[in-house]
Amino acid sequence: MTDKEVEPEALPLFRALSSSKRTELLRNAMVHGVASGTVLFEQGDVPNFQLIVLSGSAQLFGRSTEGREVLIEAVRAPDLIIPAAVVTGAPYLMQARVPEPSSFLLIHAAAFRAAVEADPSLAHAVIGSLAQQFRRMVRQIKNLKLRTATQRVGCYLLALSQRQHTPDKAVLPFEKMLIASELGITRESFSRALSSLSKSGIQVHGQIVVIHDAPRLAAECGYDPVTDGPDTDDFVV
Repeated sequence: MTDKEVEPEALPLFRALSSSKRTELLRNAMVHGVASGTVLFEQGDVPNFQLIVLSGSAQLFGRSTEGREVLIEAVRAPDLIIPAAVVTGAPYLMQARVPEPSSFLLIHAAAFRAAVEADPSLAHAVIGSLAQQFRRMVRQIKNLKLRTATQRVGCYLLALSQRQHTPDKAVLPFEKMLIASELGITRESFSRALSSLSKSGIQVHGQIVVIHDAPRLAAECGYDPVTDGPDTDDFVV
């Protein structure tokens, strides 16, 4: 979660743009605040806007034809929400829901595509956003295919504590059922993994997980800074 709202003019996406081009693009945009539980778009919708998170977050869900739903990713400020669909004009492969009061910059899709085609610096910034999202997907696939459920949970806690800058604890950002879904396991498996990790020095108090021995937890769960740590070129607010 982001503590402060990002001003549209300060978005990393616009840093390389001239003042006039930034103004022109923002002329086709609006800031939209939404309540918790709002659905931004459905799986299968064709994008009308490029959405950029200014504060709060959006959760991306995939749904099967039978109605089974899984959390794929949480997108936080100042990231773009699925720019691949907007740039190509293709239908969204996921639904976006808002888990907390949030605000977004909405840029008309056609105007955004035209600006990306016309301005190499904006195209480069969008490519950078796509590259980061691709890397996150590769990390997720590696996590799902190379680790046990317990290892996934342990590495998730370590990565979360690093992102929250609290090495001795991690505050779970979502319901345990959603986190389990993101990790590709059931709610029951998530609870069993937390119980098993108590042997590695963690204690669970509601949404707060205390980490007594991070190096031991990292060693026992196979934490890898390359796979689990933040990219050095991630957007910084």
